[in-house]
Amino acid sequence: MAAAPADPERLAGELLAGERRALARAITLIESTRPEHRASAEQLLARLTPAAGKSRRLGITGVPGVGKSTFIDALGMVAIAAHCKVAVLSVDPSSQLTGGSILGDKTRMQALARHPQAFVRPSPAGGTLGGVHKRTREAVLLVEAAGYDLVIVETVGIGQSETAVAGMTDVFLLLMLPGGGDELQGIKRGVIEMADYVMVNKADGALALAARQTVADYANALRYLRPRTAHRQVPVTACSALTGEGVAEAWQQICAYHDELLASGELARRRAEQARSWFWSELSDTLLARLRDDETVKALLPDIERQVAEGSLAPTLAARRIFETFAQKRHR
Repeated sequence: MAAAPADPERLAGELLAGERRALARAITLIESTRPEHRASAEQLLARLTPAAGKSRRLGITGVPGVGKSTFIDALGMVAIAAHCKVAVLSVDPSSQLTGGSILGDKTRMQALARHPQAFVRPSPAGGTLGGVHKRTREAVLLVEAAGYDLVIVETVGIGQSETAVAGMTDVFLLLMLPGGGDELQGIKRGVIEMADYVMVNKADGALALAARQTVADYANALRYLRPRTAHRQVPVTACSALTGEGVAEAWQQICAYHDELLASGELARRRAEQARSWFWSELSDTLLARLRDDETVKALLPDIERQVAEGSLAPTLAARRIFETFAQKRHR
């Protein structure tokens, strides 16, 4: 027998009181795909949303192996030393066969995972595009309501769809490996255009010289791209998450930039646009779910899909036929 959904009012009260277990249970609730849990999750969000919105939201992405988790561990500890409570929402890649994920970020962020002023929550991507979990936006609201000052969203990797994290954070940081030439050509334009900061990690030991050259290469390349914020050249710096060199400076720059966004009104504009985008995304998902669950549509789909697969019916016409069937039934 499935567990009964949590009482949203009680869970909200416990979360606002600072109970870490309540925060973990709340995120589990919003990530659940069970319909009966979704109703409770929406009540919980309605109760907690007014208490959210007061944190710095930082998105971090980078190629696999760039050291995102190590960098976040080091940056988070610097932020804690500056009297911040730090929440990390990391997303692990999911198996396409089983849906399972490694969920190993807690082992890679050992300092943060043990610190009482930090909360690390790994979640499976679950096949969601954009490098984030489908409910990451909601999880951000929950950790903000729980009193965390810095919310870091770590994505699964880098690709054209990774720009999704820029659409839910205030500052977007792109981590890169030392290297140039072919590596520089391989950067996805959409990702780098959304970056507020580019940092070349692993600038230590034998890679220190290569890292400095890479910083120069990226800084030169960025001159030809339109920055996310008008009239601002995106900073490119080197750091070593392993030794800590450059990490404290990165934190200072992030805070300074966030303060600039707040003072200029750009932060409010970004968040308003993000809220509108979230609304349309949720509306699209809700409509698609209702359409898929409609009995008339279910009966029609196998034949429509067969015709599309055979090439006898264009996908555009097939989609219109399905939608018109659904709409006509709703108007009866």
